[in-house]
Amino acid sequence: MEIGGIDTVRHQLERERLVAEVKEKGITDERVLSALNAVPRHFFINQRLQDLAYADRPVPIGHGQTISQPYTVAYQTQLLEVNYNDKILEIGTGSAYQACILAQIGGEIFTIERQRKLFEKYRNSRYLQHIRNIHFFYGDGHEGLSAYAPFDKILITAASQIIPAALIDQLAINGFLVLPFGSIDQYQIMMRISKSIDGGLIKETFNRFSFVPMVQGTIE
Repeated sequence: MEIGGIDTVRHQLERERLVAEVKEKGITDERVLSALNAVPRHFFINQRLQDLAYADRPVPIGHGQTISQPYTVAYQTQLLEVNYNDKILEIGTGSAYQACILAQIGGEIFTIERQRKLFEKYRNSRYLQHIRNIHFFYGDGHEGLSAYAPFDKILITAASQIIPAALIDQLAINGFLVLPFGSIDQYQIMMRISKSIDGGLIKETFNRFSFVPMVQGTIE
């Protein structure tokens, strides 16, 4: 499937409805809502599942992965408190929809995908080719991208029972790392971690979510 296509008036109206629904659920950051309204989610979804593009639910994208529920994307993005030109590391590119939301707000996005087929499918898409502030990498998210560190913000889009030490090392002082933390059996707690000037970690916990597990290594 070529990622891209036509963004019709119907699609735009469906996005407006979705944004209103997400706002009703508690998302208050207007920049996040505006980004959700600007990025055409149907471009990232297989043709046979287009009817689900603007439902507030996850949708399969193949290879055992999903494009996350829009509310979840908005929730994690809001917790990051993205500033213009923030250098942001995303672990788990997937469809690249989350990366596009972050880029729309104005971050410089470095995103890692561990599955080669997903990496090739989305980074070469027509729609993503014109977005200059997203940089795609194939690799193990547990290792991060030390060559580009430190990062102002780090976002993990998969459930983890550990906080990878490499990612803590690559987080800037006073930066935020957001991840769904806990057992992969049922639900995880959304956690936000910041690093103080003495290297100490401040942890905050928020709502419960359900994510696919964060797995080490890569898949060709």
